Amino acid sequence: MSTLAEPVTVVRAAGCAVWRQSDGGPLETALVHRPKYDDWSLPKGKPEDGEHLLQTAVREVTEETGLSVVVGRRSVRTSYDVAGPDGDPLPKEVDYWTAQWTGGDFVANDEADELRWLPVADAAALCSHPHDRAVLADLARTDVPRAPTLVLVRHGHAGSRSEWDGPDDLRPLDSRGMAEARRLAEVLPLFEPIAVASAERTRCRQTVEPLAEAIGADVHSLPELGEEEFSDDPQAGLVAIERLMAPRTDPGVTVVCSQGGAIPSVLVALGARWDGSRAYPPAAKGSAWVLGGCPGALSADYYRSF
Repeated sequence: MSTLAEPVTVVRAAGCAVWRQSDGGPLETALVHRPKYDDWSLPKGKPEDGEHLLQTAVREVTEETGLSVVVGRRSVRTSYDVAGPDGDPLPKEVDYWTAQWTGGDFVANDEADELRWLPVADAAALCSHPHDRAVLADLARTDVPRAPTLVLVRHGHAGSRSEWDGPDDLRPLDSRGMAEARRLAEVLPLFEPIAVASAERTRCRQTVEPLAEAIGADVHSLPELGEEEFSDDPQAGLVAIERLMAPRTDPGVTVVCSQGGAIPSVLVALGARWDGSRAYPPAAKGSAWVLGGCPGALSADYYRSF
C-alpha cells in the first residue's frame, strides 16, 4: 500500500488518432483489435528510453499498424487506472496526437491482429473504452485544423551576450544550443517539414541547419521574422506568417527559426491562447510552437523542449 509520503507513480503512454479523407468522403480513422485484451482501441504504447512522447506516438502507430503517418496537432490526454505490479491501481496518462495517413498497409502482428478504417462515429461505437471516444470526439472537431502548416522555433541557447566579443547578430550557439538543434532535427521530421527558414542571426540559422541537412533542404532567409526587423515592421512579418500558414493539400510544415522578441508578438497577433498568467505566450530557447489555421480557428501547440 502506498502512503502519503510516497510519490504516486504515473504510467505514461502516447498514441495517435490516425485519419484519412478522400475527396467527398467521410473522415475515417483507424482502430486496431488487440488480441491480448480482445478490445478495439487506438494505437498507443509506452515510451522507450530517451523518447519524447511525440516520437512514442508515431513509433507505436508504425509498430502496431504498419501505416505511415504525418503527425498533426496535439489531441487530448486521457487518464484512467491500470493494475500495477503488485495489483494495486496506478494512474495511467496517455497523450494523443492527430496523425494523417500517408501510405502503407496493415500487417497483422502480435499486438494487433486486425485494423478497420471507419467513419469517426462508427469507430466511436466500436471502440471498447470511453477514453478512446474522447480522442475521437477531438479528432472530429471542425473549429481547428487537424494538420499544422508552420513550426515556429526559437533559437537554442547561445551563451551570454555580455560575454560575446563581436556583433550580436553573429553570436553562435553554445554547446547546449547545439544539442537542442540536434534534438530538433530528430523530432521535427515527424511533422514532415517541406521548407526551412531563419531570421538573419547566426544562432537562428545554426538552430535549424541540422534539420535542413536531415531533410535535404536549404535554410532560406526570412529577415521579416528577426527581432529588430519585426519590431520595426510587424505587418511585414505577419504577412510572411500568413503566407506560410496558408492551407495546403498535402501534409507538411514550414519550419521557421526566430527570436524571443518576435515569437510572442506573432502569437498574440494570431490569437494564440496559453495557460498561465503571463502577459505573453512563452517562447523558451530551443522551444517550438506548432501552428495551423488562422486567427479565430487556430491550433497552437507549445513544446517547451523535445
